[in-house]
Amino acid sequence: MNECFVCNKHSGAIKTAGVQIYENEYVYIGHIDRNGEPNYLGHIMIDLKRHAPTLGDMTADEAKAFGLMMARVSKALMESEQAEHVYAVVSGNTVPHLHLHLVARYPNTPKEFWGPWEVYDWGDAPMGDNTDVVALCTRIKTYLENN
Repeated sequence: MNECFVCNKHSGAIKTAGVQIYENEYVYIGHIDRNGEPNYLGHIMIDLKRHAPTLGDMTADEAKAFGLMMARVSKALMESEQAEHVYAVVSGNTVPHLHLHLVARYPNTPKEFWGPWEVYDWGDAPMGDNTDVVALCTRIKTYLENN
């Protein structure tokens, strides 16, 4: 596990943008980090805490927590951040530790930029630095605590 990015993130060996949005015994939720590059605001990661490569490797309790938080964070992005749609992607091609990308699509995003990776190419996409990411994470965390 020494070479697993997600495991290293959870152990504190790697620092990422923003702040923790939520954590329990099964999942960790935070904002994506692009190594100092501007971040697309509203690209949230839900990581399974236990090192497991795929959706099929989850226990029933992990799956319940993962699915519940996927729905709750998606709703938070829609209600707190006014996202009109939330993309959900599990790939596992690059990092073989189960993690889910939730990517907000905001109103007025042109159709040619619809898609979880395409939104990054839109010239008017809401991008921000770590201060903006921390503010967004704090809003989502507060929403989850109050709803």
